[in-house]
Amino acid sequence: MPDLAAALRAALPTGVALGQGSPQPLWPGEAVPGAVPARLAEFALGRSGARAAMRALGLAPAAIPMNPDRSPLWPDGVTGSISHCAGSCFAIAGLRADFAGLGLDIEPMKQIEPDLWPVILRAEEHGLEPLAVFVAKEAAYKTQYSITGQLFDFQTLSVTFCDNSFTAAFQQAVGRFAEGDRLEGRLIRTPHHLAAICTI
Repeated sequence: MPDLAAALRAALPTGVALGQGSPQPLWPGEAVPGAVPARLAEFALGRSGARAAMRALGLAPAAIPMNPDRSPLWPDGVTGSISHCAGSCFAIAGLRADFAGLGLDIEPMKQIEPDLWPVILRAEEHGLEPLAVFVAKEAAYKTQYSITGQLFDFQTLSVTFCDNSFTAAFQQAVGRFAEGDRLEGRLIRTPHHLAAICTI
C-alpha cells in the first residue's frame, strides 16, 4: 500500500514516525496465550510495524508486550499507536518527552450501514460523513487511552471538521480531560482508505 504509506507519512507531525508491519516472528515477551493462528499473525504484524516505527524514529527496536487491558506496552519513553486494516498494518511512534499520546486509525473506504449511525454519530454530527467521524473518534480515543486508561463510547466525543483537520471535543469528563477539552487531528484520504492521526 505505497499510496497509503506515503499519505500517512506526509500527514505526520515532526517527531512522529511511521512503520508498516511485515510478517515476522514475535519477540520474547510478546506471547498471546490461547490466540488462534489468525490472531497471532495479526498481532505479530502489528508488533513488527511498531518496531519499524521505532527504527524510523532512530530508536533500537524492542519487544512490545500486551498489557492486561490488551493495549501495547511500549518501551520506557516511547508512545505510539497501531492500526490494522484488511491484512495490512501501520504503526506510529514518538517520544513521550514530545507526545503524551498518539492515535492512528485506518479503515477501508466503504459506507457505514445506516443502522450504525446512531451508535457513532451524536445529534449534531448528523450530515457529516459517518466514516470520517468514525476514524476521527477512533484515533482520538486511542490518543487519550494511553493517558487515562478509560473506556468510553462514541457519544463521549463530538467531532467537527475543517478541510482535512478535525477537532474531537469531550462531552463529559474522562480522567484528566474535562468536559469541553479538545483533541486535534488530521484526516488522510486515499482512493481505498480513510485514516486519522491524533496527537497530544
